[in-house]
Amino acid sequence: MRKGWVVILWMWAATAHASDTLRVGNKVLSSGDSAARVMELLGKPTHKARAGKPASGKSTRGKSKGQAKRADTGGEHWQYRRGGRTVTITLVDGKVSHIDDSR
Repeated sequence: MRKGWVVILWMWAATAHASDTLRVGNKVLSSGDSAARVMELLGKPTHKARAGKPASGKSTRGKSKGQAKRADTGGEHWQYRRGGRTVTITLVDGKVSHIDDSR
């Protein structure tokens, strides 16, 4: 009975990990890869958007560097058109943090 639960838990963990991967031809893009790897596999994005911008009129002036950095941790969203779907890659600190493959 214990082995069954271990197998189920292992399968669940593998599925959760595989959700942030994208197959590009015979190569795979996954969370943790660099922005250079994204460009290598997918090329130039159709659209780039900055995430986590401070609200207009709000300034980070007078805050320490650490506080200003925490206010803008959303990273960037790069969008690609692949066939009939849109792929959005979220980059934080130059690394892939999330892959959304919308159909």
